[in-house]
Amino acid sequence: MHVLILGGTTEARRLAENLAAGTRADLRVTSSLAGRVAVPRLPPGEVRMGGFGGAEGLARWLGEHAVDAVVDATHPFAETISSNAASAAATTGVPLLALRRPGWVPVPGDVWHEAGSLEEAAELLPSLGRRVFLTTGRLGLASFAALEDLWFLVRSVDAPQAPAPPHMEVLLDRGPFTLQGERDLLRRHAVDVLVTKDSGGEATAPKLTAAREAGVPVVVIRRPPVPTGIPVAPDPEAAAAWLDDQIHRGAFPDID
Repeated sequence: MHVLILGGTTEARRLAENLAAGTRADLRVTSSLAGRVAVPRLPPGEVRMGGFGGAEGLARWLGEHAVDAVVDATHPFAETISSNAASAAATTGVPLLALRRPGWVPVPGDVWHEAGSLEEAAELLPSLGRRVFLTTGRLGLASFAALEDLWFLVRSVDAPQAPAPPHMEVLLDRGPFTLQGERDLLRRHAVDVLVTKDSGGEATAPKLTAAREAGVPVVVIRRPPVPTGIPVAPDPEAAAAWLDDQIHRGAFPDID
């Protein structure tokens, strides 16, 4: 049985680890990473880097490598690859599961402002603060480049590239982050507004608690929906159970 994990997330790596530690000697696992991070954390098993060439390229790869099931465990905002995976699965008949950590939920004391995109988030900022902690990653900074009156602290794994806000300090770091560390960061940089994508999970959630304690408003960018008709698992354990169910039901097609 050959399982392709579209990865790059903590959940994808945990799923690969769970499958590698299992008892099925006939289970082959390949993790695919987009290659956007210079030094990624590699999961066990086979690893491929780079894109597939769209939905058609992915469908072709599934056939050429006799893939029996696909788990889309990409970032909740990796909308293009998720769409391509759904199209490729429909074309080939290969079972597809989306592994998505649950989104964050506001609690009493949070001051959240929802936005549907980076551009909407940028429109909200001038009315909320002047010193922005931007935690949306190194891609998409162009959406904030016109905000010349605001100062940005940009945190990302790798260095961002232009276009970017003119008044910006870059903090290269990778989660998980601690609550005390986030408290210190907000205080040290006098942050008065936070921008984040609704990535979910525990690794980067402490910033939300630190913002709530400090009374800092948060612009939360809503995640795109999972493609219609694709089943969703909330964690690697549920994804592994789905794969077991597929095996037991004999749901995997024969691919030449």
